[in-house]
Amino acid sequence: MRKIWQVAQREFLENVRTKSFWIGIFIFPLILGMSIAVPTLLEKSKKARQFAVLDRSGWVLDAVRPKLPESARRFVLVEVNLDPNDAGAEERLNRMVLDEEIFAYFILGPDPIQSGAGSQYLSRNLTDTDLRDWFGDLVTEHVQARRIEQEQIDAAVAEWIQSPVRFESRKVTRAGEAEEVSAEDQIRQWAPMGFVYLLWVAVFTISQMLLTNTVEEKSNRIIEVLLSSVSPVELMAGKITGIAQTGLAIIAAWIGSFFVIIKFVPRLMGAPATIDFSLITRDPVYLTSFVAYFLLGYLFFAAMLVGIGAVCNTLKEAQNLMGPITILLIIPLFAMMPITRDPNGSLAKMLSFIPPFTPFVMMNRAAGPPALWEYVATTALLIVSIAIALWAAAKVFRIGVLLTGKPPKPSEIIRWIRAPVGTVAVRRE
Repeated sequence: MRKIWQVAQREFLENVRTKSFWIGIFIFPLILGMSIAVPTLLEKSKKARQFAVLDRSGWVLDAVRPKLPESARRFVLVEVNLDPNDAGAEERLNRMVLDEEIFAYFILGPDPIQSGAGSQYLSRNLTDTDLRDWFGDLVTEHVQARRIEQEQIDAAVAEWIQSPVRFESRKVTRAGEAEEVSAEDQIRQWAPMGFVYLLWVAVFTISQMLLTNTVEEKSNRIIEVLLSSVSPVELMAGKITGIAQTGLAIIAAWIGSFFVIIKFVPRLMGAPATIDFSLITRDPVYLTSFVAYFLLGYLFFAAMLVGIGAVCNTLKEAQNLMGPITILLIIPLFAMMPITRDPNGSLAKMLSFIPPFTPFVMMNRAAGPPALWEYVATTALLIVSIAIALWAAAKVFRIGVLLTGKPPKPSEIIRWIRAPVGTVAVRRE
C-alpha cells in the first residue's frame, strides 16, 4: 500500500502541475458563468423590433394602440401611412423588410370578428416569434371583447365561460400524503439531468486523462523506470488512485463554482432572484450520489482505459480502440430525457442493472427516487463488475505495459486475461 500511495501522490502532483488540470478547473465555471451572463447581456442589448401594420379592419389597430407603449423597449410600431387596400402597400412593406427598415409587418383581415381570414405576419426571420405572439395576444384580446359585446353576453359570464380548468400539482409522499409542489420541487425533479451530464463529462474527462498519461509514459519509457521500483499491479493501482484524486479535486472546484455562480451571477446581472437554484447544490442526496457514482463510474471505465493505454504505443492507436467505450458512454446521454420523465419506468430499471450505464442511470433516477433495494442491488452489481474489470485490466497491464511494436489483437488480449497469473503469453505472429 505504501508504494501504491507513493505512485498515487506522484500522479496527483504531476497532474496538478500541468496546464490541462487548471484549464479543467476553470473551464466549467467559465462556461457556466458565460451561459448565464451572455444571454442576459444580449437580451439587454437587443435592438427593439420595429414593425408596421396594415389594418384592413379599420378599428383593430386603434383598439390596441394604447397598450403598445408598454412594450416600447422590445417592440416599436412604425407608422407607414399606407392605404391598407392599395396593392402596392404590401410591396412597399416587403421592401422595408428587405432593407431592414422594419423587422416584420402585420396584415389585419377585413372582419376579424367573424373570421381570422386574411390576417398575416410577414418577416424574414422565422425563428424569433416573440413579436408575432405578443401582437397576436393583443389583437385576440380585443377581438374577443368585441365578439362578446356583439352577442350581448355579460362580461362576467364570458370570463367564466373562457376560464380554463387548471389542475393544481401535488406530490404523493412515501407516507401517502398529498404535498404541495413548489417551483423548487419542479427544478429538483429536473436537476438530475444536469448532474448526469456533469457526471458524464467528469468520468469521460478524468478517464481520458488516465489513458493519455499511461500512453505518454509508456512511449517515453518512463514506465520502465517506475517498474524498477514497483510491480505492474502497484503501478496500475497507484495511477488509478492518483488520477481519481485529481478528478475529485476538479469536481470539488466545479461544485463550489456552480454554487457561487448560480447564487450570485444572476443578481450581478440584475436578473430577478425568484428561485434559489443553489438549493440543488446543497441537496445531500444529489451531492452524495454524484460523488459516489463518479468514483464507481470512474473505476469501471478507468480499468478499461488503463488496459488500453498499456497495450498502445501512441495516442492514435489508443483512440482507435476507444470507439466501443465511447459508444457505451453515449448511450446514457440518449436515454437521459426518457429516464428523467419516468425515473421508475421499465427502461430506467433495465438500464440500471447494466454496469456500464449504472452510475449515469441511477444518478438520473435520483429524483424518483428508486427503491432502496435497487440502490443496494445495482451498487453491489457495479462493485462486482469493477472488481472483474480491474482484475482483467491488471493482467493486461502486467504484460502490455512493457510490450512494444504493433498493438496486440483482441484475441491475444483475451488470451492474456485467461492465462494463469505468473505466466506470460507468447505473442504469435
